[in-house]
Amino acid sequence: MGKVYAVANQKGGVGKTTTAVNLASCAAAEGQQTLLVDLDPQCNATVALGAAKEMHPSSYDCLTGEDSVAQAARPAGPDNLWLVPASRDLAGAAVELPRIVGSETRLRERLGPVRERFAVTLLDCPPSLGPVSVNALTAADRVIVPVQAEYLALEGLVQFLETLGMIRQQLNPQLEVSGLLITMHDERTRLAQDVESELRRHFGEMVFETVIPRSVRVAESPSYGLPVTEHAPGSRGAIAYQALSKELASRG
Repeated sequence: MGKVYAVANQKGGVGKTTTAVNLASCAAAEGQQTLLVDLDPQCNATVALGAAKEMHPSSYDCLTGEDSVAQAARPAGPDNLWLVPASRDLAGAAVELPRIVGSETRLRERLGPVRERFAVTLLDCPPSLGPVSVNALTAADRVIVPVQAEYLALEGLVQFLETLGMIRQQLNPQLEVSGLLITMHDERTRLAQDVESELRRHFGEMVFETVIPRSVRVAESPSYGLPVTEHAPGSRGAIAYQALSKELASRG
């Protein structure tokens, strides 16, 4: 039975999509059948893998229509990697989903046989705690929470973890936090060091040992339609994501 991970944080610009794309690439490179589901109306994960926007069926069709995730999945380039593309229509899902009875479990129901077909499924969530993110967290087994190495990124973290607790209580008792991931870390600055120390002091082993550095190669790789692990496999960013993939696997 495969694992389903949501990559989520209510704050934007913390590295959710970059993390989802590169973890998917690493898992696929290790020979695991891997699926990336893009749930963000900005379609960044779709574009980062070199796919076109507005392909159908999309994740929007899975959430609001009758298409299953398996029907929407298509090969994404590297061996073993599959993608369910996003659509700009997802922006309207926040209004449409609450009108559907049992809307919070739509994605979980649409996953169907995906858990048997894919060893790893990654759900790239939008930067909000709206109905689409709630669907992802209800469908997931685990959640990975990227946190930028800046003080403002810490402010909403406690609130986000409280929301996860509510989702556990009401919708998905099995949901666990795989870990908090420090991203865009510049070890040259005192600020990044302080934020990392603060996170590790408050959250202990919940914080991944692996830290994702701020990296030009990571930032530029989406423009090539490739994960950084494919675009610049020897770069610090690629090596960090490979280490993260191994650490994630070791956490079960």
